[in-house]
Amino acid sequence: MFRYANPAVFMRLSSVLLPIFAVIAIVALAVGLVMGLRVPPDYQQGMTVLIMFVHVPAAIVAEIAYGAIAAASLVSLVWRHPLADTAARAAAPLGAVFTGLGLVTGMLWGRPMWGAYWVWDARLTSFLLLEFLFLGYIALWNAIEDETRAARACAILALVGAVNLPIIKFSVDWWNTLHQGESILSGKLAPVYLWPLLIMAAGYMALFAALWLLRIQTEILNRRARNLMQGP
Repeated sequence: MFRYANPAVFMRLSSVLLPIFAVIAIVALAVGLVMGLRVPPDYQQGMTVLIMFVHVPAAIVAEIAYGAIAAASLVSLVWRHPLADTAARAAAPLGAVFTGLGLVTGMLWGRPMWGAYWVWDARLTSFLLLEFLFLGYIALWNAIEDETRAARACAILALVGAVNLPIIKFSVDWWNTLHQGESILSGKLAPVYLWPLLIMAAGYMALFAALWLLRIQTEILNRRARNLMQGP
């Protein structure tokens, strides 16, 4: 695994993987949107159910993004590999965007379902905390000039914040909340809604992977450019 953590090897591998993920993202999102627009109205939610195809994948990818940051931060702290810091830093803005998308679409979904755009529900509150963790991580990186110190401080923050991930996941089981429980793995979701949702989720994940690889590549090239400008 660590062979691919070498910047030169990573650049070669990512140059192959990036267009593959990009194509998968485009195809999956296009197919998922077409299928989603053709589903019948839900017997309770009506056509509001269409928000699910945007909201749920965004929430899933937001948690994956933070999990990726936490995993890269652990590698950074244990093995002190600079590419791990680069990967973690590159994922943070993407995670913040997907989390923001999940929050906005969740509010739009909540208004007709609950009668309010926002309630201090356990799932909503923990997911809002996830957005603050992303923003705090980004702010901490920018607040410390020394990159080594910034990387270590951000890695510790990311690992501490990872405690929030199981809270988001199991909040609907641990507390009495307005947010609906898990319905994908349990088989509660009808196939007519399940397949467009799974395809959209695959598209979101491929999109995140492509953008993440692109951001890591850009950061590696920026570092090379700075080193060249500084000279020997």
